[in-house]
Amino acid sequence: MINNAHIERMLARIPAIETELSQPETVTNQNRYRDLLREHSGLKKLEGKAEHFRSISTEIANNRDLLDDPELDPELREMAEEELARIEPELPIAEKDLMVALLPSDPDEDRNAIMEVRAGTGGDEAALFAGDLFRMYSRYAEAQGWKIGVIDASTSDVGGYKEVVFSVKGTGAFGAMHYESGGHRVQRVPATESQGRIHTSAATVAVFPEAEPQDDIELPANEIRIDIFRSSGPGGQSVNTTDSAVRITHEPTGITVQCQDEKSQHRNREKAMAVLKSRILDLKRREEAEEKGNARRTLIGSGDRSQRIRTYNFPQNRLTDHRVNLTLYSLDRIMEGDLDNLIVALRQHDVELRLEELGTD
Repeated sequence: MINNAHIERMLARIPAIETELSQPETVTNQNRYRDLLREHSGLKKLEGKAEHFRSISTEIANNRDLLDDPELDPELREMAEEELARIEPELPIAEKDLMVALLPSDPDEDRNAIMEVRAGTGGDEAALFAGDLFRMYSRYAEAQGWKIGVIDASTSDVGGYKEVVFSVKGTGAFGAMHYESGGHRVQRVPATESQGRIHTSAATVAVFPEAEPQDDIELPANEIRIDIFRSSGPGGQSVNTTDSAVRITHEPTGITVQCQDEKSQHRNREKAMAVLKSRILDLKRREEAEEKGNARRTLIGSGDRSQRIRTYNFPQNRLTDHRVNLTLYSLDRIMEGDLDNLIVALRQHDVELRLEELGTD
């Protein structure tokens, strides 16, 4: 049910936001300025959806009033009936669009993302699949104009990755990529299989919003342990002659991150600290969501690796996403980074979950 009074109270914020945005002190405070711009954009979108819904509602009411007049001219009656038949189906669509616009925006939607892809069961084939997933995400990011940056990688002797940690930088990166968190299962004939038998192996993906300065995540020195070691490549051989790799453990949570991709110990420490803050931010977000019983955050878009979300069947060129019961016979294109159909379906599912939560508040 649309609460018009509530909508009007929300829209009443627009003039105040516009006034604050015009103030010099706001322009120099980038965090505040960005938050106000995001709020203003959301409210203007809500305003447009509300006007469209009201316009259709008014047209329907006017035509019904005409039809209630027993002395209405037959020609006008026919026109009113035709108009009513045309616009009535538009009302539930406009109402849903307005409800979606009423949903609170995700504060992490536009952030950069930190992603971890890890080989699961399946030995060498799992590592190769983890490498394929990393390539798929890299291709998709490239198509979106985002930048991929490797933070840490443990390669396999046969190719692929035992684990790869990387950043995805670009507006909306986390909003799109957070749907990838969970278990990914692959069914295919491995390159090392001489009998042509299909094997099943797995990789897991975790996605975190990149922490930003305004998150104020404090890491006191007495709560973290920093270990320095020598970077290693496939088979454990050293790839640097100096101890430049960094491992940081956050004692209160037990979260451990490491970075050995850079030759500089300082740069590796900086990258590892950024990942640690992002993982702590994600943990904080999940704890808040669980307190509110937020099904959306626990089912989609957390750092949880335990849920099997997707199956990649290469012999049948088939991909199935188990969360939305979606099956696509275009796996070859998907592995080249064509994730658009998947992400659209997951976004729609996300909206439905949020609307359900809004209805039960």
